[in-house]
Amino acid sequence: MGISGEHHQLKPLLAHQFAPMRDRPLKPPSLLLLRLGLFSLTLGEMAPALAEPAGRAADLAQLTSVSQLADVQPTDWAFQAVQSLAERYGCLSGYPDGSFRGDRPLTRYEFATGLDACLDRLNQRILVPIAEDLISPNDLATVQRLQTEFAAELAALQDQVTTLEARVNELAAQQFSTTSRLVGQTVFAVNSGGFAGDRIISPSGAPVAESDPSTTFIYRVALDINTSFTGSDLLRLRLGVGNGGARDNAAAVLEPNFGSGLDFSSKPPNDGNFEVTRLYYTFQPLPDLEVSIGPNIRVTDYVDRNRYANLSFRDFSTEALVNTLIFFPVNGPTAGAFADWNPGGGVFSLRALYAAADAANPGDQGLLRGTAPFARLLYPPVGNPATADLGDRGLFGDTYQGVVELEYAPANRFALRLQYGGGEVFDQRFDVLGINAEYAITPRLGVFGRYGYGRYTDTAFGDLNPHYWMAGIAAPNLFKEGALAGFALGQPFIETDIGNATQTNFEVFYNFPVSPNVRITPVLQIVTDAANQSENSTIITGTLRTVFTF
Repeated sequence: MGISGEHHQLKPLLAHQFAPMRDRPLKPPSLLLLRLGLFSLTLGEMAPALAEPAGRAADLAQLTSVSQLADVQPTDWAFQAVQSLAERYGCLSGYPDGSFRGDRPLTRYEFATGLDACLDRLNQRILVPIAEDLISPNDLATVQRLQTEFAAELAALQDQVTTLEARVNELAAQQFSTTSRLVGQTVFAVNSGGFAGDRIISPSGAPVAESDPSTTFIYRVALDINTSFTGSDLLRLRLGVGNGGARDNAAAVLEPNFGSGLDFSSKPPNDGNFEVTRLYYTFQPLPDLEVSIGPNIRVTDYVDRNRYANLSFRDFSTEALVNTLIFFPVNGPTAGAFADWNPGGGVFSLRALYAAADAANPGDQGLLRGTAPFARLLYPPVGNPATADLGDRGLFGDTYQGVVELEYAPANRFALRLQYGGGEVFDQRFDVLGINAEYAITPRLGVFGRYGYGRYTDTAFGDLNPHYWMAGIAAPNLFKEGALAGFALGQPFIETDIGNATQTNFEVFYNFPVSPNVRITPVLQIVTDAANQSENSTIITGTLRTVFTF
């Protein structure tokens, strides 16, 4: 990003890209008349026509005709000035929405930025004159007076460009890759909870706990190396580590089967050791088709998304509230492929996914990662899990899942997703239907919900047809811009053949942005009739979650 040496007679080239954000405003004494061709107005009057702060540069579009500006009319007092800048001198910019916003105040530095752009155009005409478009001596004299008036500001812009050029060169020399970028996230969480009764039992009636779990301080770290080779593709390698495993929080200890635990604790399910938790490549073979393929993916990264209840480091933390629980018996480390087709960028999107657990295992033994806790409840291994017969492994083995999702999103405020999922768990068939909806009533209030109905054959409890539902309300920007509050409740596994009641999960949270990179979120979770057992008293847990992004 260097400075060109071609046109230095009037100004430093490219300086118009870097306007300072803190400077002094234009004052009435600065009333030089600027006469360029067809117009005449004071500096204070014409300043909005020339410049916008550098922070808004990406929002501006170069104009070739004043007719492109919806809010500039021939009856406006400055119409001829704007027309001349746009059509004769080509140094005027407007916003992408077709507006000009000519009444916005600006500073002397911002004015100098716009003047810089016009000087560039005049410079070109001096060096390459066109007979029918020569610059008059009066125009040149006016430009020279302006250059003298704003010499300090133009010099400051030159200094900024030089500094930025040196900084860019330094960063280019120090970067570890020209194609890769490192981003990361760290989650700290203090968690505590308990229950009022004598004990907690499982869906099968076995004892789970007779006393409250201890308070824990847990963490998760995710480091992403994102690489692009073409600008429209992505190779992602994620390294993850945590200090407690999936059952490092009270809700997961007391109710581990039906999704009461903290979602960010169960993904990744590791304990103090860095491991690869994502590895996939995404590309676009067609403009409206995106394809991902990888040996280490998660099904829930691609389908059943929802703007209000989907990311446990941002919104709800309860596993059963961020995804349709019964829809994902295969939800851990898997290998497979995903396709997302949005024809013509329209209102419909069609998604398809295939994922297989233990895809790197050519045999039929060994611990099988990648299945949900409720799947292991329905199909418990006989004997040692490492040697039990859980079906064939590999990419096309006996534990896999396929998903098809059709999304209808006619506007940013509303989305409806119809879903089908099916496959096998340990060589046993399952099929699930789902629906997922979200609606932004206003920019500060939204509602959402999910429903699922499934069929699991030959389980330890017989053939099952479980239901699932959840619903909630979210309040973006509550009390502070960028904040998010939410309340949701749901019943993750409605099935009369398991237990004598139906578990219900509640959660309320408030995500408060301390800064753009730090967020603190208190979370309250309540579980009634845990494990579908009326004998279990109410479980209450609290979490203070802090998320750092970098």
